[in-house]
Amino acid sequence: MPDRGPEIALRGTVASRGLALGPIALLGLAAGIRRRAGSPGEEESALRAALAQAAEELATVIETGDEMAGEILSFQLALIEDEDLLAPVFAAIAGGTAADAAWQAKLDLEIADYAAGEDEYFRARAADLTDLRDRVVAALSGGGRAEVLAEGAILAAEDLTPSRFLETDWRRYGGVALKAGSAASHVAMLARARGVPLLIGLGEAFARLEAGAPAVLDAEQGLLLLRPASASRKAARQRLEQAEARHRLEAEFLPRPAVTAAGQRVQALINVDDPALLDRLDVTHCDGIGLSRSEFLFRADRPLPDEEAQFQVYRRILAWAAGRPVTIRTLDAGGDKPIPGLTPDGESNPFLGLRGLRLSLARPEVFAVQLRALARAAPLGNLKVMVPMVTRPQELATARALFEQAVADCRAAGKAAALPPLGMMVEVPAAALTAGDFPADFYSIGSNDLVQYVTASGRDNDSVADLYDPANPAVLELIARTVAAGRARGVEVSLCGDMASDPALVPLLLERGLHVLSVAPGRLAAVKAAVAAWRPHG
Repeated sequence: MPDRGPEIALRGTVASRGLALGPIALLGLAAGIRRRAGSPGEEESALRAALAQAAEELATVIETGDEMAGEILSFQLALIEDEDLLAPVFAAIAGGTAADAAWQAKLDLEIADYAAGEDEYFRARAADLTDLRDRVVAALSGGGRAEVLAEGAILAAEDLTPSRFLETDWRRYGGVALKAGSAASHVAMLARARGVPLLIGLGEAFARLEAGAPAVLDAEQGLLLLRPASASRKAARQRLEQAEARHRLEAEFLPRPAVTAAGQRVQALINVDDPALLDRLDVTHCDGIGLSRSEFLFRADRPLPDEEAQFQVYRRILAWAAGRPVTIRTLDAGGDKPIPGLTPDGESNPFLGLRGLRLSLARPEVFAVQLRALARAAPLGNLKVMVPMVTRPQELATARALFEQAVADCRAAGKAAALPPLGMMVEVPAAALTAGDFPADFYSIGSNDLVQYVTASGRDNDSVADLYDPANPAVLELIARTVAAGRARGVEVSLCGDMASDPALVPLLLERGLHVLSVAPGRLAAVKAAVAAWRPHG
């Protein structure tokens, strides 16, 4: 591949790690397509047919995908049937506006509202609305969404919609580079779950991309190299070869227990964002679940889950674990995870506001439903429960009292129930400094928030990304202090944040006495390999 001009380095934000080498393929946008309009009656019929076609296409993607895909696209299916959304569109058509123009105008307003939101969750939802807008516009114009792209291409677009991602055969392509995007978006979640390299936030530099131009997508260093020099291409190929060799080596460790070079056993558990992922995982590869987030049950587009719905999900997770420990975290809403009608609106600093256990104690009627479901699940397996964002010992004591009441309420209603071990997330510096004062049955260090609070740098703020440093000596000191507090009290200490999933940081954690790590499932083999290579100093 000859050089065609000077190499250009564009910087973006890593949303899913990986490396790819291939030509740029610019994806077209369906929005903006125009068609010849008919009478108001014909336009209404055309839109209804396009909505039906879009619903059928989405249903097909859901049916052929996994549960995660279904959860994401069900939001769009619900919008297709939302009369509040559709009524003004049909009213505009009755007034003489073409179907595509009426639909796009309404969806553009909704997209702008979501994109302008203060919360990352709602900004990420704008991509779902864009997805639906473009799909219906394409159906109205009679066009398809398929494009013939070169094998191994790096797909580039202003943004990428969830259904477009799910419809793409990623075995044929190297990765994705986006002008916009969000690390919290559904596309980013899907890319990480499937191991697709994704670089977002190229901004105005996106205009410099040329279709067919050779490129290196470095979604590890946050770079997109256009027309890479021979040396850059050679280095990328070497890194790809090294990564493949490393993955083959790491894969050998996946079915084995995690044991250091000195023969010390380390518990390697997994983090579970969505139980749908369990269908693709082998339980024998891990020692259990160190963190099961319950936020997936509390969706902005659904009513709050009742006791029975929560109980059935918790029962399913415990059944998959087959007797291995399962730690379920109570609702950690707030911060970057708002839930309309539950979390407060307009907080000036949501990460320091009413979130985690603080919110649960402020909404005891919601908290009690979750505690009853967990109490009912406790007799069915090796369940542990932990609460997030604990700052004072009294908060944990109050949570325990509410849990005991939930158990009593279940038994009074004739339902089997038990009080499982109740632990706490250690992510607030005040709690890390005084962990021994908390009446916790176990500690789980949440490194993501701990790093954020210790370094005073937002974990989702690219402008201070260099300050968000998990290896900061102050962070490591608080981890060591928490481990020492657990040892003094005779209770387990684990770490379930992103630090545990980074093989480069595993030695730092082991050196500080951590022997229970809960990691992203896709990083389990790499972490086990890092554990096997570690030998204590001296």
